Amino acid sequence: MARPNYIELPASDIAAAKAFYTQAFGWELTGFGPTYACTMTGDVDIGLQGDLAEAARAPLPVIAVDDLEAALAAVIAAGARIVRPIFGFPGGRRFQFLDPHGNELAVMQAD
Repeated sequence: MARPNYIELPASDIAAAKAFYTQAFGWELTGFGPTYACTMTGDVDIGLQGDLAEAARAPLPVIAVDDLEAALAAVIAAGARIVRPIFGFPGGRRFQFLDPHGNELAVMQAD
């Protein structure tokens, strides 16, 4: 079953964002290069996107699926507009879309 498993937040200063969430909530954030960090609890994790050219305008819910291509076809058929075609990242692949109300979401398939 597809379910939200990740929320990505834009973070203009990745070091400050990591420090805030660590201090405020005790989160351990794993770095993936100089502009990205995330929790890795295996539940609903939080990612911090410090590359604002790559970041969504607002928090980005990410939905986990078993078949990325089937999910892509389904969201297009349901009326979504693809804003970022399928691309790879450390740990999997994903795409991003706008729902009919303008909300941006992502769908990912883990490696």
